[in-house]
Amino acid sequence: MDQLVSYCLISTVFFLLLLLKLKTNSKPSLKLPPGPWTLPILGSIHHLIGSLPFRVLRDLSLQHGELMFLQLGEQPTVVISSPELAREIMKVHDATFATRNPTVSVKILTYYGKDVAFAPYGEYWRQVRKIYILELLSLKRVQSFRPIREEETANLVDSISSLSGNRKLVNLSDKIFSTVSDMSFRAVIGNKYKYQDIYLCELQKAFDLASGFNLVDLFPSSYLVSLISGAAREATRCHRELDRHLDGMIEEHRNRKGGADEVEDLLGVLLRLYDEDPEQLTHNMDTVKAVIFDAFAAGSETSATVVDWAMFELMRSPLVMKKAQSEIRQLLQGQANITELDLVNLNFLHLVIKETLRLHPPFPLLLPRECRETCRIFGYDIPQGATVIVNAWAIGRDPKYWKDAEEFKPERFIDGSSDVDFKGMNFEFIPFGAGRRICPGMSFGLANIDIVLANLLYHFDWELPDGVRPEELDTVESFGLSARRKADLILRAIPHVSIYK
Repeated sequence: MDQLVSYCLISTVFFLLLLLKLKTNSKPSLKLPPGPWTLPILGSIHHLIGSLPFRVLRDLSLQHGELMFLQLGEQPTVVISSPELAREIMKVHDATFATRNPTVSVKILTYYGKDVAFAPYGEYWRQVRKIYILELLSLKRVQSFRPIREEETANLVDSISSLSGNRKLVNLSDKIFSTVSDMSFRAVIGNKYKYQDIYLCELQKAFDLASGFNLVDLFPSSYLVSLISGAAREATRCHRELDRHLDGMIEEHRNRKGGADEVEDLLGVLLRLYDEDPEQLTHNMDTVKAVIFDAFAAGSETSATVVDWAMFELMRSPLVMKKAQSEIRQLLQGQANITELDLVNLNFLHLVIKETLRLHPPFPLLLPRECRETCRIFGYDIPQGATVIVNAWAIGRDPKYWKDAEEFKPERFIDGSSDVDFKGMNFEFIPFGAGRRICPGMSFGLANIDIVLANLLYHFDWELPDGVRPEELDTVESFGLSARRKADLILRAIPHVSIYK
């Protein structure tokens, strides 16, 4: 009996000493941002079910604050929904939040971070980004692709004209995506690719796989989850197919004899740099392919999505459409074709594009960042390793910064926001991000947008199908990184009388 009492006493003392030691050695608890209630194991996952992520996160932020904490399985996540907080993340503490936290699918699809969009912050990323800025997508390089853009836009006009004579309906969404894809392929690899449609189909699958989280991303430490999750297997299958096509493009490019006056395409630049000094591209052809993968994704999907949304908004706003068309037609006075030199003076067209980017940013949720070390923002702690998501869609519709925030009003950039631009300095308007990780392909994408939209407005008047009213157009976005419209835009094109007599 005495032995039992002694044992209990010693055990109790030992337990109390252990608790004291743990309390003494423990770090002070973090003051996390507010967030919705959580479930055991799942955390906040159940709050994201039911709608598109950027809409759900905006609604949650209205309840819990513009700096909001979510526990998504094992992954701490912070959501930013205001310009002030975006400035803290992408300017004040930019270096702390400069790295990425890609999903398992994204890692596989980008050759484990060898592209520029998802590469971890560090020397490799700096080197590849330098190549992007100085060699691939400099202003001079983008301007060199002007003949390609003008030729493909002329093809678009001819294609629509062939359908307009008998008042056939045009699937304008398809036409836009096809044209912008052709522009991108010719700029990236020098010509159209014989398996282009197949590659674009796989690229769309890659976009779908890269959208959102899978279980393996939410519970990375669980061997069982990684075993049963199909995300990695499907991403690997998609990656192998894309990689096979990229190998084919490279081989075809090396075997092709270009003329002396031929414009150097992006793949040609990369192969030249690789042959001159492989160290520039880490002695690895995977870097070349990862960069090309990025260029196709940014140059086709996102640019076409913006043009499609612009036409959608103009069809819902007939007075704005008329004003944009009048500007173009008065300036060009019956000129047969629009060149990029004409675009400089189309001020209202540029306002239309800015307003489209405000309401429909190419990436509603900017590519996720990762907190490299615990950081305090506005009195709250952001833990090391947390995923940080900036809701550019919500910020662009913040009524504190934008009057009639949900309305399509290009004139707002004349009336009170003329100095607000999307180059990363005005944090209420960040469709391309800001800071170190701002999109390096911004000028490349915008060049595709300007000329396509200008030609659609110049050459044609547009009508909705019989019986459809502007307010009945479907505004629902599809699930994905770029949130293109779920329904295609089907219109009737009427050739402009002063041009087609």
